[in-house]
This record gives sequence, C-alpha cells and structure tokens, in this order.
Amino acid sequence: MTQREEKARLRAEILARRDALAPAQRAAMSAAACQQAESHIDLAPGMVVSGFLPIRSEIDIAPLMKRLADRGARLCLPAVLDRQTIAFRAFDPGEALVSTGFGTSGPGAEAEVLDPEILLMPLSVYDSRGNRIGYGAGHYDRAIARLLAKGMTPRLIGFAFSLQEVDHVPAEAHDRPLDAIATESGFRAFANNG
Repeated sequence: MTQREEKARLRAEILARRDALAPAQRAAMSAAACQQAESHIDLAPGMVVSGFLPIRSEIDIAPLMKRLADRGARLCLPAVLDRQTIAFRAFDPGEALVSTGFGTSGPGAEAEVLDPEILLMPLSVYDSRGNRIGYGAGHYDRAIARLLAKGMTPRLIGFAFSLQEVDHVPAEAHDRPLDAIATESGFRAFANNG
C-alpha cells in the first residue's frame, strides 16, 4: 500500500468514527477543546490568527475564535480560490458569510487577504508526533509552503477530537508537522517540531 493509499484508508476510517458522534457530544467535546487551548495561545495585539468554521462533523472552534478576537487577535478564515490555492480572508465574528469552496463558509472576495501567524487547523487524523492528515486536497500544505517562502514561521495548532488520533501517520516530504494539538482531553505541544 502506498503512503497516499494508507492516508486515504486512515482518513476514511477515522472520519467514519468522528461522524458517529452524536451532535450534542460533538458540541460538548468542542467546547472542552476550546477551553483546553485558549490559555496556550499567546497573542500580541493585532496578531493574525486563521481559524475555521466547521464542516460536516468537524470540531467547532467558533467560540474560541470569538474569545481570541476579544483578546486582540485579527482573525481570518481560509477561502478556496481554486483546486490549488486557499487565501486567508479577514473575518469578524458575526459578519455575513458566503460559500468559500470545499463546503466552507467565510468572508467574501472583498475581504482583505492576510498572512496568518497562527493557523488553527482542522484535520481528519493525527498522531503523537504531530503528523496530520487533512482531507486530501493539500490546500493547507501549499498555503504553509507559501508562508514559509515569505520567511514566516506560522504556529500550526491542530484541532480534533481525541478519537481522531492514530498510532502512526505516514508523513511525506512536503508534510509539516503540527506544533500542537488541542482536543477535548487536553492541549499537547510537540517540542520536536519547533
């Protein structure tokens, strides 16, 4: 089995597990993960933080994003521009949203495009070394590569439910491990990644 096939197998297996959670259970676990993460996110005034709004059965970090905005963060959300590219559009909680591709919602094309210093990232699978599997399109991988090429070193914080952890995620050369993961069970930094 190739790495790509193994990633696809893990993604399907773990997403089915995540989909089986009852909505009320997902909501409670999401709230717990937000509480676990908040004190671990250091912010300077005006720091740009990319978040996400949940699709399908994803963890919901909208309450955390609101609290980070209240603490002075400048928020943005990813928008899928084409099959290869996402842009991070400035976002104010409570503003009207439009469809932004890949099943997501966010600010419209008129919103300012920002370069995030912290990426709060959704994922399908992760392991104890900070390796992650997204949804297979590679949007975040390419966005991170663009930020690195600009000389930035964004802090990558994954958000998931603890049931999405596996023993081993096959990592490819282009994969950049997470700096930390937040789940309902706690916040774990991966010291070897930074």
